Parts: sequence; C-alpha cells; structure tokens
Amino acid sequence: MQTNEASQESEIKQVIRSLCMMNNRFMNFMLDDNKEAAQVFLRVILGDDKIKVRNVRIQSFIQNIYGHSSQLDILAQDSKGRYFNVEVQRSDEGAPARRARFYSSILDTHFLQPSKLYEELPDTYVIFITENDVLHDNLPLYNIRRRIDENAKCFEDGSHIVYVNSQRRDDTALGKLMQDLYCTEPKNLHYHEFAERMEFLKYSKEGEEKMTDVIEEYAARKAEALAKEAAREAVKEAAKKAEEKEQANRIELAQGLLADGMSIEFTVRHSKLTEAEVRELASKLSA
Repeated sequence: MQTNEASQESEIKQVIRSLCMMNNRFMNFMLDDNKEAAQVFLRVILGDDKIKVRNVRIQSFIQNIYGHSSQLDILAQDSKGRYFNVEVQRSDEGAPARRARFYSSILDTHFLQPSKLYEELPDTYVIFITENDVLHDNLPLYNIRRRIDENAKCFEDGSHIVYVNSQRRDDTALGKLMQDLYCTEPKNLHYHEFAERMEFLKYSKEGEEKMTDVIEEYAARKAEALAKEAAREAVKEAAKKAEEKEQANRIELAQGLLADGMSIEFTVRHSKLTEAEVRELASKLSA
C-alpha cells in the first residue's frame, strides 16, 4: 500500500512539474492575484511599458441574463480603468472570430452600470493566446480594430481584440514571452516575474496543495483513460467468447455432418471450418 501511495505521489509530482503556462489551469494559478506577472503579459503583448495592473482575477464568471454567459480565464484591470481578458487556447476551435466578438460584447454589458453614460464605458481588450497560428498569416501578433471602410481610419470605440501566435518564439520580447509559456522549469524562464510563482507551485508542498484542481483534473483524465481501457478489454473479451462459441457451434455441426457420412468437401463448405480442421475431426471419428 505504501509503495502504491508513494508511486502515485511521485506520478502527481511528475505531472505538476511537466506543466507549462500553455496549460490553461496552470496559467490561471500562475497569474491568480499575481499583478506583476499579469503586468508583464500585458506590457509585452500590447507594447506598452506604462500599463500598471491594479487587480487580476481568474475564472471570472460573467452572467448574461439574456443569453449565453461566460467564464473568463483571466480578467485584469489597470490603473486607467481598462479591462483585459486573456484566454489561452490550445485548440483552434476555441478561438473563432465570433467568440472574440462575443467576449468583447459581454465585457461591455457587464461593466457599463445602470445610469452611466456610454462615454464612461471602459476600454476593453480581449487577448487570445493560441497554440497555433489560427489566422494563418504567420504574424506573431494580430491587433484587430474596427475601421471606416471609406477612409481606412480607425473607429475608436475603445474595444480591442488581439490574437497572439505562440508559435513565433524568437528573440524579441514577445518571442521570449512565448518561450516562457512553454517552459516547464523556473530556472529557464526569461521573465523573473514568473519564476518565483512557478518555483512555489511546482516545488513546494503548499504549491502542490494549491493546485488541487490540476491534480483532480489529472486524476479524472486518468480514471477516464482506465475506464476506456477496461471497456476496450471487455469488448475484446466478449468478442473472444463469441468467437469461441461460434467455433464450438461450427465444430458441432461438422461432427454431425461427418457422422451422417457427408464428404470432407461438403462439411467444409457448410460448417465454415478449414479443410485441415475437418480432416482432424474426421480422423478422430474414425479412430
């Protein structure tokens, strides 16, 4: 029992230490109430060293009484009152253009309070960090703004959508940030604002305990995998038993045909046994 518990604990440690910030849950733990780390993200992605994050929350649920509600991965606010929603998407299907549009609109409906003027609506940024280049132009960054078609001027309504292509991991500030997203060891991180938190989460008992959700998710995935394997084995076993029963029926039929004096060829044709199997049965009957 102790050996199994030690093995399980070692496996959990390995899972935790293999995590990087492209794992949605781990990213949440890295940035939860971590203003310095969130500030690095926003400053580098938006190219603005003056951003000062006032607060940051993870898994913020925004209720929409008229339709689809949303749970935002990371929601930060800066000293200017601007709101930043950061989403990590490993699946291309998780970052469609209309999802970005919806997230932008739901931030607007949530943060414009009753009796407030439209001019008081805060600037919002929806930032998708994607594992693949979902917009397919091989750019490291896609800043998406509304514009006036007739004169190509930006329509300044305060809404911003940004796609970050994490495949572009070069030696620029943004490229180094993308490298850090895939880094699993604190000592190899470029940005020290991430290192202390990663060290805490991966190499301290308190950090491991804090990541209960990650461990539970891992346990759930492992249980699901075991259940699927058990189901596959059950199917294989059922198929094996069915084949054994079918073979027994074929043998019984062949024995009856041979006992009635039927030829080897006739018995093979009607019993579905091989000629070698029928001849072996015939030899046993004549013995």
